[in-house]
Amino acid sequence: MAGIQSRRRFIATGVACALTGALAACSGPSETGSENGVVTISVNGMPPKTQPVDRKYFEEDVKAFEKDHPKIRIDAREGQMDPKTFSAKLAGGQLEDVYYVYFTDPAGLIQRRQGADISQYVKDMPYYKDIKPEFLKVFTGPDGRLYGLPNGQYSLGLLYNRDLFKKAGLDPETPPATWDEVRAAAKKISALGDGTVGYADYSKNNQGGWHLTSWVYSMGGDIAAKKDGRWKAAFDSDAGRRALQTLHDMRWTDNTMGSRQLLQIEDVQKMMGAGKLGMYMAGPDNIPTIVKQFERKYEEYGVGAMPGQATLGGGNGFMFNPKASPEKIRAGIEWVQWKYLNPDRTEFEDKRAAGSDVPIGLPLDRLFTGQAETEQDAAHAKYANVPTKNYKPFVERNGEIEQKVEPPNAQQIYTVLDGVMQAVLTKKDADLGRLLKDAAKKVDGILATVK
Repeated sequence: MAGIQSRRRFIATGVACALTGALAACSGPSETGSENGVVTISVNGMPPKTQPVDRKYFEEDVKAFEKDHPKIRIDAREGQMDPKTFSAKLAGGQLEDVYYVYFTDPAGLIQRRQGADISQYVKDMPYYKDIKPEFLKVFTGPDGRLYGLPNGQYSLGLLYNRDLFKKAGLDPETPPATWDEVRAAAKKISALGDGTVGYADYSKNNQGGWHLTSWVYSMGGDIAAKKDGRWKAAFDSDAGRRALQTLHDMRWTDNTMGSRQLLQIEDVQKMMGAGKLGMYMAGPDNIPTIVKQFERKYEEYGVGAMPGQATLGGGNGFMFNPKASPEKIRAGIEWVQWKYLNPDRTEFEDKRAAGSDVPIGLPLDRLFTGQAETEQDAAHAKYANVPTKNYKPFVERNGEIEQKVEPPNAQQIYTVLDGVMQAVLTKKDADLGRLLKDAAKKVDGILATVK
């Protein structure tokens, strides 16, 4: 869901955090951003004061960067791209030179020419060729030009309770890789009794629609597809029907999802933290939340890749003010590469975080391939303080399945799909075909404004 948690925020806090607010800024730079040969760039993404460790690390990094780059000064601000105020900030000259976006943002920003073309500036950027192509694609326009850089990513998988797997006679080293295997495992876990639930899922506050999107992806389908230049709903399909049928059968035939429904993430995490849930759809970033909030141990949990053919992935990155001068864009790319896309700093970051009771070794933000990935993996392994073997099924298989991003106007679509999830999970006689058709009509209306 838009709002992913990057590894760097975990390194500083161990839990997800939203970056909001504003920081006291420096005096405004000149139009070119250069004064006496020194370029000042405004950047957002700075953690608020309510996250003191995270903020401290960020401030340390700004000082270190400026020391290494004496011709660049950083005007750091809190926050990220806010769709409600973005256009006004851009028109009023208040938009940062380097601004934080989610993977759902670039397509629209590129279409509206609200991001600078950085293609010519990244040719000599360190490790640029090692960034995974699928993440660069998010920031690539229809013209084939590049308009931004990634700095974090997530993929949904299957989080599970290893202790319950053992009690149910399941192998915790080999989590389910298909939905049929999930159903079979959920039956064995539910049979343990005492209120234990085999599998749980979300169905409200847009989280149900978010997860249903990944369900459809895993079945080989799409939520939206572009045809003849127009976006249309695509989930009234075989993949959509199989997703709903599987959910329906787990809920009503197998009785492995429990009687309590209309759940959201906090409810499901509480069930997992209480030791009463076998599996749910989530990314590895959920594990620290469960461990810290419910006083559990990392050893109790494992994570596997999404069952099926594909998974929903997302992430965040940075784009550049289209009004920024070439000097500012070059300086901004230097900052983003040094701070966020720098395998050479991974060991330093892990060592710095090692004394902060922060999990190191979770399979997060795997942005690189080749030597860069090897360097990062080695650093994480050296300072790992979590049982990395428990995440091996996720790491090994996640790279083999397709990673698909959220549909256009995702949050509006999720509101519609919430209703579909709720009906399937609360009405035994729900008409699955009718649910898909009615939802598709509503989503077609939502997509009608997308180009």
